Amino acid sequence: MRRGTFRIYLGAAPGVGKTYAMLSEGHRRIERGTDVVVAFVEHHGRPRTEVMLHGLEEIPRKELAYRNAVFTEMDVDAVLARRPAVALVDELAHTNVPGSRNAKRWQDIEELLQAGIDVITTVNIQHLESLGDVVETITGIRQQETVPDEVVRRADQIELVDMSPQALRRRMAHGNVYKADKVDAALSNYFRPGNLTALRELALLWVADRVDEYLQEYRGEHNIRSTWQARERIVVGLTGGPEGRQLIRRAARLAEKGAGGEVLAVYIARSDGLTSASPKELAFQRRLVEDLGGTFHHVIGDDVPNALLEFARGVNATQIVLGVSRRKPWQYVFGPGVSATVARESGPDLDVHIVTHDQAAKGRGLPVARGSRLGRSRIIWGWLVGILGPALLTVLLRTVVPDLGLTNDMLLFLTLTVAAALLGGLMPALASAAFGSLLLNYFFTPPLHLWTIADPKNILAIVVFFAVAVSVASVVDLAARRTHQAARLRAEAEILSFLAGSVLRGEDSLDALLERVRETFAMESVALLERPSEVEPWILAAGTGPAPAERPEEADVDMPIGENMALALTGRVLPAEDRRVLGAFAAQAAVVLDRQRLVGQAEEAQRLAEGNRIRTALLAAVSHDLRTPLAGIKASVTSLRADDVEWSEEDRADLLEGIEEGADRLDALVGNLLDMSRLQTGTVTPLIRETDLDEVVPMALAGVPDDSVELDIPETLPMVAVDRGLLERAVANIVENAVKYSPDGQRVLVSASALADRVELRVVDRGPGVPDEAKTRIFEPFQRYGDAPAGAGVGLGLAVARGFTEAVGGTLTAEDTPGGGLTMVLTLPPAPGQLSSRSTLPATATS
Repeated sequence: MRRGTFRIYLGAAPGVGKTYAMLSEGHRRIERGTDVVVAFVEHHGRPRTEVMLHGLEEIPRKELAYRNAVFTEMDVDAVLARRPAVALVDELAHTNVPGSRNAKRWQDIEELLQAGIDVITTVNIQHLESLGDVVETITGIRQQETVPDEVVRRADQIELVDMSPQALRRRMAHGNVYKADKVDAALSNYFRPGNLTALRELALLWVADRVDEYLQEYRGEHNIRSTWQARERIVVGLTGGPEGRQLIRRAARLAEKGAGGEVLAVYIARSDGLTSASPKELAFQRRLVEDLGGTFHHVIGDDVPNALLEFARGVNATQIVLGVSRRKPWQYVFGPGVSATVARESGPDLDVHIVTHDQAAKGRGLPVARGSRLGRSRIIWGWLVGILGPALLTVLLRTVVPDLGLTNDMLLFLTLTVAAALLGGLMPALASAAFGSLLLNYFFTPPLHLWTIADPKNILAIVVFFAVAVSVASVVDLAARRTHQAARLRAEAEILSFLAGSVLRGEDSLDALLERVRETFAMESVALLERPSEVEPWILAAGTGPAPAERPEEADVDMPIGENMALALTGRVLPAEDRRVLGAFAAQAAVVLDRQRLVGQAEEAQRLAEGNRIRTALLAAVSHDLRTPLAGIKASVTSLRADDVEWSEEDRADLLEGIEEGADRLDALVGNLLDMSRLQTGTVTPLIRETDLDEVVPMALAGVPDDSVELDIPETLPMVAVDRGLLERAVANIVENAVKYSPDGQRVLVSASALADRVELRVVDRGPGVPDEAKTRIFEPFQRYGDAPAGAGVGLGLAVARGFTEAVGGTLTAEDTPGGGLTMVLTLPPAPGQLSSRSTLPATATS
């Protein structure tokens, strides 16, 4: 069965017209003969939206009872049974009432899509999960109803419903979004011009990213290599040198000049052993570019300019930022450098910025390896200079300057031998010395064009030439090898120092460590493998890069760690000298893996210990605090049932009152035990709704004497976004605890006030108070401070109160009461749009 198509109307704020646009689309499809039904649409009393429902078939909603109220939700079964071609479903991020088929509406929609039904829906940008913190920073309101970004990204079509902040505010002022009594509060709070402008920009940028993904897919499918400058995307070429920090900051400034600009830093490593870059510096530059909102990429390529251009064109970049070459002037004999080559070959579709820096012309830092590590091009150039150089020099000396003298001729041939040693190492230099000796004998020593030498002095000169050439070539090659060896040792020392520092700092990110291994050795992927025993298969403990090896035999390099663990690298074979550093990485990886497991075991042990402590305390509570009221109830019942005693009405009433009090105490104790059990197991699911404190708090005082509490809850107090039932239980426990410890004749004060970004409920008593060191401990389960009154319970009241308060997004703290006593401060999140007004704006912005 085919999957249904998914279309989303995305808006920046409530009221921009998403639902209206969705219903208009439904009417257009009906006119084209498509079977369209309204599965769920909420018009929020907006007359123009309500009119659009006329002429559309609506599926009856499903009624659900919850907390003595009846709610309606989309009837998924009815929609599946009706099986239309297109279903219109409003409010993608909506949270269903407990007891519904699914917890979230987007899960209902997923069922419809799986059944082959096309779905059109709506959502606001503030409901995307990844933007929750950003929206809260902008508006001061945390969205309780969110939808995962991946759900929205999977949509086949996303259409932005846009409107300028001024136009939306005019629409609200005309009463087209909220009722007249809510407009002023909305315009002065959530719908301020700054808020709407920021939300609009978020929506535009998010949709732009999605459009960019479509563009990348299209370019890949059609093999388009040229750059389409639809968006500023800046690639920064890094070498691992300290100038990279300046380049990244310069690229970030360039990106800021164009809205939606993006920075991509790329380090290109050669596939020839340890990279010459400092791992510590690269790690710092990675953090820097990520802090500036960019991304870091690691690419392997022997031809650095070509690899950089391929990467830039592959990501559809518009600009490349490079630093001035660090080569010294004489090093340009080996080529023009990366910057000049990239600038020459970039073409008209890529702008190249070459930035000056303090490291320009100061040398490239670590030299490249000798021998096989020189790279193919260097070795080829060494042989060309060693063999073709003497031949070309012979032609030049015979035809252009034939009378320089044998001594000068030998010095020129010796220069070529030294150059061959510098470029290709010892073997090209030895070949150059031998070939040069033969050419000197044949073309420059009498008799000419013969392999014999007439003058014994010339024989000595050629022998000395060959000996000096071989000696100089050997010394030059040895010096180059020693220089490279020192550079390698310095690089190894820096890497080992970094690993030692990470051990001392207690870093335990295994993925980051394996990624550093991949970057250091220029590998495609790295895997940490382990097995319980030698006869059992290998298990991938952690990996990085594409398709990490599943067995050591499948990898190009494997480093055993003990008997049943190995580090497997895929990409190329490493030189033997690199395995020493790889061994240090492998040992560190094993340590980090063990540390992670020990941390997990410690957390599990702590959880088990906490569970054992709670069970022990629970047994103690059952054996004492529950038995005490049971004993009183049992004694009163036994007395009432006794046949040999004639009880007066007054005595009978006292016994019944004792039974009732004992039952109430048992009910409260069992209720707190069950509540704590729900909190410990994480099964508390709050239903967030707008609530007036002056309605909830009086109901929470039912369990205390009428004259024991003084209530001060202003009617103008903003509404709060909480679960009414959980808040009532929390307040009841706090007040009962305060009354319990208050002196006789002293009333507990319960007051509330609105601050800049929160609503506070304060419960003030004049009891003995609590020392500062015990203010945190009193919120732990089964804790009773000091000399608790007789029958004070099992010490769960405040623990349950704090758990319920945090479940609804609030906080509960203890403070000293001025003049003596304890004040419990319960901080609650205000409903959206309620920060400075008593207006009843919806708790979650909907449309």
